[in-house]
Amino acid sequence: MTQQHGWSAPVPPQPRKRRKWPWVLLVLVLLLAGGCVALVVGIGKEIGEESGREITVRYEVTGDAKDVTITYSTYSDGGTSQNQVTDIDPPWRKELKTKGFIKGGTLVVTTGVSGGTVHCKVTADGTTRTATASGVVATAVCDGF
Repeated sequence: MTQQHGWSAPVPPQPRKRRKWPWVLLVLVLLLAGGCVALVVGIGKEIGEESGREITVRYEVTGDAKDVTITYSTYSDGGTSQNQVTDIDPPWRKELKTKGFIKGGTLVVTTGVSGGTVHCKVTADGTTRTATASGVVATAVCDGF
């Protein structure tokens, strides 16, 4: 067995194995963040368009009752306006424009002490709600639109 003395050739450096998972994780985080931003922007745009869209609300009361009390409320621009008319003999109609994120309202019709029948009808944004009440001081309510 011979023993060698002196310098030996240097061992060439081994290339470092680069880890790929940090880059894959970075790409996934960037895609997730981009998706969240796109979702928030899309929702914000839809909310903005919907809150600026104007609709017409049509209130109608028909029937044979006398001295009817009509109370109607309308949601518009983040607030509610409520009005009441009394001693009305149907038919009665009212049309209002409303806008804002929450749109709609309520129509409440109450017969007088002489009784009778009343029908309420509200149409808003393609949705129609109806109700009927008969008797003395009977109430019909149209809402949920």
